[in-house]
Amino acid sequence: MEISSKSEAVVVREVGPRDGLQNASAIMPTQAKLAWIAAMTAAGIREMEVASFVPPAAMPQMADAAEVTRAVRSAHPSLRVIVLAPNLRGVQNAAAAGAQSIILPVSASEAHSQSNVRRSRAEQVAEVRRVVEWARSLGGDAPRIEVGISTAFGCSLQGIVPERDVISLAASLAETGVDVIALADTLGYASPSHIHRLVRSVKAEIGNTTFGNLHLHDTLGTALANVLAALEEGVRGFDAALGGLGGCPFAPGSVGNVSTEDLVYLLESEGFSTGIDLEALLEARKALQAGLPSETLQGRVAAAGIPRTYRLSSAAA
Repeated sequence: MEISSKSEAVVVREVGPRDGLQNASAIMPTQAKLAWIAAMTAAGIREMEVASFVPPAAMPQMADAAEVTRAVRSAHPSLRVIVLAPNLRGVQNAAAAGAQSIILPVSASEAHSQSNVRRSRAEQVAEVRRVVEWARSLGGDAPRIEVGISTAFGCSLQGIVPERDVISLAASLAETGVDVIALADTLGYASPSHIHRLVRSVKAEIGNTTFGNLHLHDTLGTALANVLAALEEGVRGFDAALGGLGGCPFAPGSVGNVSTEDLVYLLESEGFSTGIDLEALLEARKALQAGLPSETLQGRVAAAGIPRTYRLSSAAA
């Protein structure tokens, strides 16, 4: 299958301040987070996960979630402010802080579900239903409610996650009335053929309008190949983290997300429009490193530099 059009916009959602920091050994100070977020927004990022509304004892990196969310909403009106929350209480706290989109994690792996949210898959689907009902009660003031199906392509705790389980879970979530359903390769186990099959099957089950981003980790170096496969299946939104930060602390072996810089380079080189200034994005790494000096950053474009052919290839496409 070929990519149908090389002139379309593709949304790159930055998840570093949420997914990227949750696996970091150090805690980034609040003001450093805000400076980093500001630098990425200035580079053209228009959607960003900025925090997780979870108990600070479980994830001390996110203890300032409400403060960060409020500050970002106030400082960056053009940015879609997105957060993660595992349950209704977290969603309510996130909405009170001004989050415009709230993601609930629902694992396709029963073992990961117990590790991540201390509930079964069925119990977490029921929690999503409670959240959707609550959000509907708010009327026009409700945040967008999204679900991310984690471990959709395999799990380090359970092993293989049958594709039929993912498709069935997506169907159950669609029945709750949630606004968006995304797929996450939490462990980075997916291959392009797996991406093709599962994305196609889930979209057939829930429809194109409900299907959200693809969330890819680069554990085995396949993330960018998987992006190309997803583009061929019509996916037009991807999560990424600056410097390739990230991983799930409740999924052993989960390492960094696909690097935002490398993803933007690939998409723009293929003729898609991200609206992101790659040079400014690389500059934003300085703010990240200043706030998290002990963390090793990844990314091939940062290591090699932007090639002289980059702007020419983008213009030609």
